[in-house]
Amino acid sequence: MTALVAIGAVAQSNDQSPSASTQGSATAKHARNQASSESGTSKLNAIDRHFIRKAGEGGLAEVELGKLATEKAHSEDVKKFGQRMVDDHSKANDQLKQLAESKGVSLPTQLDAKDKATMDRLGKLKGEQFDRAYMNDMVQDHAKDVSEFKKESTTAKDPEIKSFASQTLPTLEDHLKEARGIAPKERKQAKAEKKGGL
Repeated sequence: MTALVAIGAVAQSNDQSPSASTQGSATAKHARNQASSESGTSKLNAIDRHFIRKAGEGGLAEVELGKLATEKAHSEDVKKFGQRMVDDHSKANDQLKQLAESKGVSLPTQLDAKDKATMDRLGKLKGEQFDRAYMNDMVQDHAKDVSEFKKESTTAKDPEIKSFASQTLPTLEDHLKEARGIAPKERKQAKAEKKGGL
């Protein structure tokens, strides 16, 4: 009888061993992944980390402002541009979120004070006033974005961040070109320059 109890105890301990070793293996794997993630974060320089956060803030603002434009714009061109901002920046934001997570960087989930103020200011405008103000903001914002992404696409230390900036840049340049074509202020200026050049 004692032998059977001993055999049962050995069998039970053998049954637990694979489970315990699997558990230990999973814990070790988790620790390695966490260390790898932390080392990825520590390897990311301050400029690249700042770029990711700023790109996240800007992308979030472009989506929210684009939604506002689809609701409030008077011109069909401005409404379509607003929808394009929602579509293109949502896609870029999803890619940026994956990149940020892999680098251990948290992205903002709410607009910062400056962007909230812009939303409030634009939210009070209607019709052509809204169109003019929104498109002028889009020209200014995208000019800054193009400059920042162009710089990061050549100077980023992290290859994945450099790739993200390089791949996103042509879309931002296209947005800037389109915004300049739609913005009433920019259109008037272009016509005046054309007249002066003739």
